[in-house]
Order: sequence, then structure tokens, then C-alpha cells
Amino acid sequence: MPYQVPTVQIVPQTDDQMSFQVDGNERLRWHAAPRDPRPCFFPLIGPSGRSVTRMGHPAAPDHGHHRSLWWGHHSIGGVNFWEERGGAQQIRQDGWVHYQDGSEEAGIVVKLGWYDTHKSRLMEQELIAVYRPLKDQEGWLELQTTFTSPIDQLPIAKTNFGFLGLRVAASMSAQYGDGKLTSSEGVTGEKDNFAKTATWMDYSGPIAGAKWEGVTWFDHPTNPRYPTAWHVRDDGWMSPAFCLRDAYTLEKGKPLRLRYGFHVHAGAVDARKAEARKQAFADAPAWEVAKAERPWRVLLRRAAR
Repeated sequence: MPYQVPTVQIVPQTDDQMSFQVDGNERLRWHAAPRDPRPCFFPLIGPSGRSVTRMGHPAAPDHGHHRSLWWGHHSIGGVNFWEERGGAQQIRQDGWVHYQDGSEEAGIVVKLGWYDTHKSRLMEQELIAVYRPLKDQEGWLELQTTFTSPIDQLPIAKTNFGFLGLRVAASMSAQYGDGKLTSSEGVTGEKDNFAKTATWMDYSGPIAGAKWEGVTWFDHPTNPRYPTAWHVRDDGWMSPAFCLRDAYTLEKGKPLRLRYGFHVHAGAVDARKAEARKQAFADAPAWEVAKAERPWRVLLRRAAR
């Protein structure tokens, strides 16, 4: 049987980047250059071919830490991994574990370290990112992360900021464009969604002329504190704020695993479709890295139930 070129591929780039491509067209890119304070995903391409996320705040020059879709936290063991104000702390990619092409989806597995100003690793993070193209140029991005620590008890403070944030394109925001925030509870806007719990949150708005696109962000029911409380802003920002209501202690030998899904869609959010996708995500097993026969050393696959 002739070899079939995978439809979805992870294509390594210069400067510690990985391009997620569908039939040779980029849909997502991972940036992990060691000179940066943290890795991030940018761009995240919508059906129009434009990025539904942006780097930085539209009107706040001191918000360069808003890196499209990125990991961070305001206080891990008292260290600020959120802002970028000249400190020596860093979230750094310690190594590639695996990347995998496929006929329907492609994924990467990386190891990240959260280092304080003395270059001591406070926390370790395994990140799995899988991208699946959908009909009509829409996409599904699934992120699964597992945090561990070599410290017996690592305090993670109460804060609105962390572990993961997303900033949409300015035109999609409610404040700088004509976009709208909508939750799984049918509530719209920052005022009525801020610090409220929801199983999903959507940001949709104009992206190219009169065309609307959006991102629906799903919390997974296996996540602690499900459904999450959301930190959202009309200026184009949303985040499932894991520590918004309470602090957390990461104990040695007790990993914290979080799973999130992102539907990059055309038009405004359709609540019925979002609920169906929420259920499909809830039913999907977690990802695992397993041993594989040659030529691959490991294999990324769904875990057995």
C-alpha cells in the first residue's frame, strides 16, 4: 500500500518553534525560544485565515506578557510568573518529548520548568497539545497539562491570574471592536460573567469585514474546581482562573492535571452546538504518552478507560 502523507503535521521551524499545519497550511504555532520569559501559542488561525488571537493588549503597552495563548500564574511559591518586569524568573521549555502527525490530528508533548530568580525549578509541567481540523476550516485545540513539584508543599496563591490566558484579536473584543462574551449560562458581557462559574466561555466578534469568528473555551469535568470561575474582560481577555476563589497547594507526589478544549469557529457562538461539543469533550479519554515500536520511541494516544 503506498505511503499516505499525513493531512495534519507538526513542522519544526527555526528559533524553537513548531508549526501545526493542515495540508501544508499553518493553523497554529508554538513558540518556545529560551530567551523569552515563557512559551506561547501564536497565531491561532480561524476559518478566515486570520488569527483569532493577538500578541499584547490593544491599548496597554505594559501588557506585553499577554502572549496570545500562554501559561503563567501570579504567585507560585511567592514568585510572579505572570507579568514580565525584568525579573529573572522564567517558564522554560526543558525539552521535547514527542511530536506526532496524523490523518485527523497532530500533537506535541513538551516538558516545561517554572524557575525562580535563583534558577531553581519550583514546578514541572508536562504539556500535551493536539490540533484537529474540522469542517469549513474550523478547528479544535485540546490542551492537557500536568503539574508536579519537587517541593513537599508548593503554595499557589489566590489570584485572578493563572494558569492559562487567551487574548482575542482587537476587532473581536467588546471594547475595541464589536465582539461579545457569552457563557454556558447564557450570560453576556464582562460585568455579569466576571468571577462567575461556567462550563464554557466564548468570545466572538468581527474578524474580516462583516465576517464573525470566535473561540469557545471548555473546562473539563475532571478538572478540580469544575466548573471553573472565569476572569473575563470586555477588552478581549478570558481565562479560567483556577485560583480566583481559593489558593491551592501542590504536594509532592500528587500531580495536578488540567484539561481544556478550544473550538475555533465561524460566526457567533451556537449554544446548542457548544453544549454538544462540551459533552463530546467530557466523554473523551485523557491523552497519554506510551512506549511504541520503532521507528518511534513513544506514541501519543487516548488512554484506555
